[in-house]
Amino acid sequence: MASAPSTTATPPPRSPFSPVRGPRLPATLRLSPAQPAPAACRAAPAATGRLPSARARIRCGAAVNFIGQNEFAAEVLESEMPVLVDFIASWCGPCRLIAPVVDWASEEYDGRLKIVKIDHDANPQLIEEYKVYGLPTLILFKNGQEVPGSRREGAITKDKLKQYLEPLLETSTVA
Repeated sequence: MASAPSTTATPPPRSPFSPVRGPRLPATLRLSPAQPAPAACRAAPAATGRLPSARARIRCGAAVNFIGQNEFAAEVLESEMPVLVDFIASWCGPCRLIAPVVDWASEEYDGRLKIVKIDHDANPQLIEEYKVYGLPTLILFKNGQEVPGSRREGAITKDKLKQYLEPLLETSTVA
């Protein structure tokens, strides 16, 4: 006796190379190309030499500014408030890992601390001048000078960043 053909379709076998996608956001939470981002949000800058992608990341709140050699003196050395400089590169995995932590710190310490990012590849003069050998590197500047003991290389968690910043913001000595 022959069985009747099944009406339920089985999904095709997945290739180990096919991308696995997670659940999608509800349509009410997704931004369409015609729907602008909120005014407090801005698109993250594209890496140097690259075209902006169609899926640009959007950052909200007190976003960290990217500066270069030309803006360094005005933004860091002449700043009246302490400045945390984050030396990064687009190809650096640990730099991408700590990016949300640095963004958090810019919101948490807003008004007490300015945070800027410097692209390693686009600013070789600053890299050489401040002897940045590992990435990411964090350096705190006060009154136009590097704070002694403020240099920190490598990835860092939110708690460790807070433990790193609090004592540095309380002291007022510079090198």
